[in-house]
Amino acid sequence: MIYYLYHIPGKKIGVTTNPSIRISKQQGYKPGEYEIIEVSGDIDYISERELTLQKQMGYKVDLNKYSETIKNKKSMNINVTEQTTTFPCSVRELSARLMDNEDFVWETNYGTFELNQKSINWIINNAQTSQFNKHRCFIYNKALAEDIFKNDLYKDNKENIFDLIRNWASEKGIYNKGDDRTQYVKLMEEAGELAEALLKNDQPEIIDAIGDMVVVLTNLAHMRGHKLEDCVTSAYDVIKNRTGKMHNGTFVKDKL
Repeated sequence: MIYYLYHIPGKKIGVTTNPSIRISKQQGYKPGEYEIIEVSGDIDYISERELTLQKQMGYKVDLNKYSETIKNKKSMNINVTEQTTTFPCSVRELSARLMDNEDFVWETNYGTFELNQKSINWIINNAQTSQFNKHRCFIYNKALAEDIFKNDLYKDNKENIFDLIRNWASEKGIYNKGDDRTQYVKLMEEAGELAEALLKNDQPEIIDAIGDMVVVLTNLAHMRGHKLEDCVTSAYDVIKNRTGKMHNGTFVKDKL
């Protein structure tokens, strides 16, 4: 699990696993109106840092550490069957209930599910009112598994890294003062660095160049009104059923 220590200037210091859900959707702050201070996989470290920075910056200090809040979080008391997961609230109440229980994990016949940005959005959009009790709603486990697992190119909530890139670029003025042509030139520069690293078999530089290219592509896509995640998913949907064979080190698709 990745934890994000965030700062809303003049308001608060907080921790979340889902910046888009916790900060933007729940609290109403858009990218550029908040900053991600630190990212860590260590919940105890990030919890201590949150309290330290709250004190240093003069904000209200939480009574309990983030780690203790997560550990003490009450179960949603869901009902899981072979086919469905039922939540103890109406569809209208579901969004707030899910957001209040981010990181909640449950087991089904189709795998282990966790309440994170992607699963919360999916559940909100697909939940149905129970025919037996209007104050309960449910989802089909198989449908959730297919969307979250089989077609998810960014498991374990990795899509948040793209939000961080976009937040960073926005804060640096890249979107306001830059343009897509400049980003394309930058992409070619990074591609040249990757070519050089490949020739030298320099693994650290290969990793760095590939990462830089992804950052540039993320910004280029944003400038054209798209998300890189959607672009990659669109490409995968085209190639996933493509047939062909390898020829001289390259996959050559079958002609239609």
